[in-house]
Amino acid sequence: MPIFQVQVLKGRSREQVKGLIADVTQAAVKNLSVKPEQVRVLVTEIEHSHWGAGGLPMEELRRQKD
Repeated sequence: MPIFQVQVLKGRSREQVKGLIADVTQAAVKNLSVKPEQVRVLVTEIEHSHWGAGGLPMEELRRQKD
């Protein structure tokens, strides 16, 4: 049973997450020769303040771009 962990920034719609789960599942079915019901997809939403790039939290980077 394959298990996929996907991390995305918070703010995606339910439909976007649903589509992501469906697409990851289909990729596993195609490439790993498993049934859809055997695939597990875990989506974790990350707060913008809990990750960063270039030494700054993402929320600060976004403010700088505005």
